[in-house]
Amino acid sequence: MNRNSHLVLSLLIGASVPVRADAVDDRVKAQMQALHIPGLSIAVVEKGRLIKAAGYGLANVETDSPATPETVYKIASLSKQFLAAAVMLLVEEGKIGLDDRAQKYLNGSPESWKNITVRHLLTHTSGIVRDPSDYHPYKEQQPSNVIESVYPLPLSFQPGEKWLYSNVGYYVLAEIISKASGKSWSAFISERLFAPAGMTATRVLTLTAIVPNRASGYEQTDSGMVNAENWIAVRPSGAFLSTVLDLAKWDAFMDSHSPITAANRKQMRTPVSLNDGTSADYGFGWYVDSFLGRARIHHDGQYPGFRSDYERFENDQLSVIVLANSGSSRVDSLAIKIAGFYVPTLATPPFTTSAKTPAQLVPSGKPVTIDITAKDDGKAAPGSIVEIEVWDELRKPVHKQNRSNENFGPGEMKTYEFSWTPANAGKYTVSVGIYGPKWTPSYSWNQEMITVTVY
Repeated sequence: MNRNSHLVLSLLIGASVPVRADAVDDRVKAQMQALHIPGLSIAVVEKGRLIKAAGYGLANVETDSPATPETVYKIASLSKQFLAAAVMLLVEEGKIGLDDRAQKYLNGSPESWKNITVRHLLTHTSGIVRDPSDYHPYKEQQPSNVIESVYPLPLSFQPGEKWLYSNVGYYVLAEIISKASGKSWSAFISERLFAPAGMTATRVLTLTAIVPNRASGYEQTDSGMVNAENWIAVRPSGAFLSTVLDLAKWDAFMDSHSPITAANRKQMRTPVSLNDGTSADYGFGWYVDSFLGRARIHHDGQYPGFRSDYERFENDQLSVIVLANSGSSRVDSLAIKIAGFYVPTLATPPFTTSAKTPAQLVPSGKPVTIDITAKDDGKAAPGSIVEIEVWDELRKPVHKQNRSNENFGPGEMKTYEFSWTPANAGKYTVSVGIYGPKWTPSYSWNQEMITVTVY
């Protein structure tokens, strides 16, 4: 282990876990039960020190193996930050320019790609499609072959005009890293980033190698939990296996001993400017926005059988990492709620809701008015979303409606009138949810608040 690895580890060890973490355990266990998550691991880093690392539930249901901080998960799109960091290393070495044309590193790319730059690829503003239409998850595919498969497709817009998440764009970045560094993109990242950070458990996805502490992936279906698909293809856009402990090392490494300059790290975490002067909430491999007025740098990931989320609240010097072996449920809301246990300004606003209708027996084909009352019982909640869901007797949603960008002051109560026209007879229930900006996190969720019978 080199000097940098020892320095990173020294930041991460020796911190005591506060008593308040007991409430974190309770929250995590309750959320896992509600979302049917078999296993989950978390790490919390505050001011460069690991203050909590824990595992809950099962890494493998069939062998009854517990999830721990050492459990290895597929981290999906959290991988994008590693490719972005590798690009920035090569930028600092003069081997890549952010405004280089992608065509400089590609063979046979179409004329329509002539204005796509490395910066466009990093920020998802290239106009390249999200995923290849002929992606084959059960076949090994070279990034170059996947890239070439989308050459015939038109761009969704001219580079820099808009923002559109593109996994293919990160395939292109992997190819650029390989061409500029003279070695495979995965080897470059492992040697220049993972090894100095002491990330010994992080590696490219593999089905054949023996990976100690590897978690199995699961999906929740109508008939219960099942084993998830196990894709063979390695996607550079979501290429890596890792643990919460390794990601905590990465978090400290990038802040304290990063090989990337502070100016370039800031650039990576700055919202991209579009051609018309507006901005999109994405930097280089990170979403960049705010939560309750606090700077929020984050990314989530999804892969068959797995979910991940990584939250950095830079004003508060707090990072929360959550990895889970269920592909059916997002975990970003949980990560934000964990943050609130450590930094009171990040605690989610509490809400009380109620619902009523003029009548609980109504004819089909006629509009039904649903009145919702939402009361903010605590701190201000700007940019909130209020939603109703109408479920049938099989608990399937048949109608959704929402009000977005609602600003609540502390203690403020608001009422809303929603309308739903039932198409079929039966018994229906109305559930009410209140969410933060862009649906994250969930402030309040109340199932089956009222019942409506349709004849």
